[in-house]
Amino acid sequence: MPPRLLRTFKVLASAVIITQLATCATTYIDSFWRDQAYQARPHKIMIIGIAKSPANKRTLEDDFVKQIKLQGTDAVSSYAILPDDKDSNKDVIATKMKEQGADAVLITRIASRKAVFTNVNGVYAPPQSYGSWQNYYEYVNLSSAGYVEETKYAVMETNMYDAGNDKLIWSASSETEISGTDQQFIKSYVKVMVKNMIKQKLLMRE
Repeated sequence: MPPRLLRTFKVLASAVIITQLATCATTYIDSFWRDQAYQARPHKIMIIGIAKSPANKRTLEDDFVKQIKLQGTDAVSSYAILPDDKDSNKDVIATKMKEQGADAVLITRIASRKAVFTNVNGVYAPPQSYGSWQNYYEYVNLSSAGYVEETKYAVMETNMYDAGNDKLIWSASSETEISGTDQQFIKSYVKVMVKNMIKQKLLMRE
């Protein structure tokens, strides 16, 4: 194999490995809805994250609060003001929202999980010759067989309600790739949700 072609195959093989190592959580919005009759913008949003892990719940709510505040809208994490044994009590939640001056509530949860299977083609490097072990070793290292890649996703539901009349203001269904750390997962998801809320003019800053 000519040296230039050999170097090309080595670069391609390295690029594949680097791409796989650099992969992190990615979020896509499948669908969303906004009540066009709701022309106001919330002044303060209570964030309620439904998660099995208390640590993930706190991280999820805090990241939403941080990103929403950066847009000029006030927000508060539910875990910071709701007693642990009352975090599912609707009356207590309504009372705390009123005390905090929250005029909207955002509720988010993992609705389901799914797996997507993708066929990945192998990399083929034509052999120059099998006449020596060096040539064969070089060929084997530059060629790789195809495989089936499994990617897991969490299907998220995110709803925002008007605290005054309990009506749905905005809703989004999204999928986030389950990869990397929980923090990477949450940051990817929150970033995309907040971006859509900005686009729908639900946050102060345009």
